[in-house]
Amino acid sequence: MALTRSGMRKQVVEALTSVAPPGEQFIACLHGMTGPSPWIDGLIGGIGALIMQSFRKYYFVTLTNTSVVVNRAGRVANRPKEIVAAIPLAANPIASVNKGAVWGKLFIQFPGEAAPTKINVHRIWGADLDRFAEALAAAGAVATIPAQAAPEAAQEQAQQ
Repeated sequence: MALTRSGMRKQVVEALTSVAPPGEQFIACLHGMTGPSPWIDGLIGGIGALIMQSFRKYYFVTLTNTSVVVNRAGRVANRPKEIVAAIPLAANPIASVNKGAVWGKLFIQFPGEAAPTKINVHRIWGADLDRFAEALAAAGAVATIPAQAAPEAAQEQAQQ
């Protein structure tokens, strides 16, 4: 069981390497959960927080040079599980990336879904979230990026 970000990232890349086409480059990988702000769990506490946790889905989101790959993550061990979606970058699957002081947000448009799904990303994955946003901005595959992660791309977007 991997306990560090690098260990979790290594497990995800190993799992994806077996199904990825030759030459696929892994740019960034991050872990997150769906649902309302995780701050709410702390506010309601106890049984309410456990109930809230039972409704959350946990994912690893990996950016490659050609696509965004989403794996389900285990609730306890955070091991990568089955691939939920592999979306080409040309489809612009990421609606927005916002980096917060503690919790960042990534909005991903899953195929067949009416609205983007919010994935909350903890600050320990901040460097990965920055790398993710920078690579998406460079590829022109995201609607909104955090200004602190890629200032020149944010300025370009503001000028358009």
